[in-house]
Amino acid sequence: MKKQKNIVSFSGGKDSTAMLLLMIEKNIKIDEIIFLDTGMEFPAMYQHIKQVERFIDRSITILRAEKSFEYMMLEYEKQRGKNKGQKGYSWPDFRNRWCTSYLKKQVIKKYLKKYKDYEIVEFHGIAVDEVKRLEKNNEKNVRYPLAEWNITEKEALEYCYNIGFNWDGLYNNFDRVSCWCCPLKNLKELKTLYLKYPVLWDKLKEWEQKTYRKFRSDYDILDLEYKFKKEGLDKNELQCSNSKS
Repeated sequence: MKKQKNIVSFSGGKDSTAMLLLMIEKNIKIDEIIFLDTGMEFPAMYQHIKQVERFIDRSITILRAEKSFEYMMLEYEKQRGKNKGQKGYSWPDFRNRWCTSYLKKQVIKKYLKKYKDYEIVEFHGIAVDEVKRLEKNNEKNVRYPLAEWNITEKEALEYCYNIGFNWDGLYNNFDRVSCWCCPLKNLKELKTLYLKYPVLWDKLKEWEQKTYRKFRSDYDILDLEYKFKKEGLDKNELQCSNSKS
């Protein structure tokens, strides 16, 4: 029988942070903690990773794909199929989340081959109220401690806040703090990105000028910018109207 290796898949978000800290609190054996760095995390997330390392007094293994998100999006030359020779995968969407496949799944699969003589058990931070994610991610040898402990997303966040982790306010602005450049963010989150992270927003505009597909099926970046500006003007006009009445 193979020996078991317990690997914590640590995204740095509220759920995986709560899971990791509770596993340590409950003295559950952890052989390695792995963070898959897409290179597209919010700056505050990288600070959070360092803060967690100091808090638990152990290192987190940081893994990265050989090529960056920007390279794969804009420069990678497709090798086969009807789009052979086309440059870049362009923006990810619901049908083709190439970023998850290339920057995460392929990287962790390759890395875990070093443990081929062990039985790997991965621990993922999915809360009990994330029913669809739990149903979708039902791989063999993957455990979901938060779901096992009946902990919700809200409870996981409160647990982290009580300990002193706050991600520099990211969760005040975003429902999920995954890659800042993700087109799958909702319009509220994209508006926050536009208003509060202008440097990152300008990067989205730069990339869209270099690729063949618009940011979303319903809006390109400039459409969104116009929409958000107009909403701001309408709000200001309404406030002025109310103040005169």
